[in-house]
Amino acid sequence: MTTPSQLIALLHSLSFGDLDAIRAKLDEAAAACEELGREELSSLVAEARTALGGGDLKTFRKRVETAVSRLGHLR
Repeated sequence: MTTPSQLIALLHSLSFGDLDAIRAKLDEAAAACEELGREELSSLVAEARTALGGGDLKTFRKRVETAVSRLGHLR
């Protein structure tokens, strides 16, 4: 099982890498959020992935930052 701290580290690492690697990390994070029983966080990460695919970097960053913030409250 993935911990909230591990998910925060994963989501913080999304600034670097090619798009396929970032998408894979987002998919991993969304699945881990579901495993933690946090479907709302999984949805936020999925929204970030959709925004990234559409080139909406502002929404992408906002969704990732919101997910990280909410994960921080789970520690």
